[in-house]
This record gives sequence, C-alpha cells and structure tokens, in this order.
Amino acid sequence: RFLARQKPGGTAYVIGEGGLLNALHSNGYSIVDHDPDYVVIGEGRSITFEMVEAAVKMVAGGAKLVATNPDPNCPTKDGIRPGCGAIAAMIEAATGIESFSVGKPSPVMMRQARKELGTATADTTIIGDTMETDILGGVQMGYQTILVLSGGTRREDLVRFAYSPDLIVDSIAELAFANHLPKAA
Repeated sequence: RFLARQKPGGTAYVIGEGGLLNALHSNGYSIVDHDPDYVVIGEGRSITFEMVEAAVKMVAGGAKLVATNPDPNCPTKDGIRPGCGAIAAMIEAATGIESFSVGKPSPVMMRQARKELGTATADTTIIGDTMETDILGGVQMGYQTILVLSGGTRREDLVRFAYSPDLIVDSIAELAFANHLPKAA
C-alpha cells in the first residue's frame, strides 16, 4: 500500500516471490522487466544473480529502491539463507543508493498495520522472532512486544541490546492459552 500511495498505478521490478507479487498487483501495480518506477526487494529461494544484476542496472538508471525488510538472513530448517537485507545490500553497494525499507521495523508498516487492526497504541502487541526488526519496531512505536525464540534471536543474544521485549517465549505455542500476556502500563 505504501507504493500505491506514493505513485498510484506505478510499475515495479520485483525480486521476490508470489506473496509480494500478489500484494503489488492487488494495489494496482504492474510488474515489469524494463524501466520500472521502483525496484522492490523481497526474499525467497528463487532469486538469481541475473535478477540482482538487472535490479542494479534499473536503480542506477533511476528506479527507486524499496526493500520489504532489512533482515540480513532468514532461518530455515537447515540453518539460514540470505534475507531481504542481504539482497538489498548487494544492490546498495553496487549503486551507492540506499534502499527504503517499508517493512518491519519501519514506522510506515507498523502504523498501517495498527490502523488496519483498529487498535490503539497501548492495546497493540507485536510478536516476532528477531530483536533487530520485530522487537525494535514494536519498542520504537510504543507497542507491547513478545519475542519468540524460534527465529534469529537466541536468549544469550539479549544482553547485546539496549532495549528488551516485554515477554520472551520459546515457542508461539506458549501463547495459545496464555493469560500472561503483557498488559499496557
């Protein structure tokens, strides 16, 4: 929706998968291979170096660079794989142009999600598995935060951060019947 507000009916070259393509289409965007208004970076396993090279040429030629999130990696059952932030970093390094992140922890995304849910700031909780994006975004917006230790952040990593989540759980399943969710201050 961010792009639809910035340039209604615009065009985008997309490095990403089906969900991102569908979201852009449903907001009136055309997906193109040449001369886009925006290069939009998501993530996925089908990304090729040729796609990154094409994106570099488009951004160098004037397309605006947008990333869905700054996550450097994504957890997989086999370890990790490069995330959106790593892909965007290649394009940024090659072009000297910094991407604009519209996903977590961007206030753009956080505000929009809260508005769509119709909740007040004090009644909003963000649940996530990454301190640098999910929890940081929630803290910056004044939301309650729950860190799930199933992703990129481990309990021993928490000492590195100047901020902390309101609640830490090992699995999202712990929240299914929880009556211990953080309460607004």
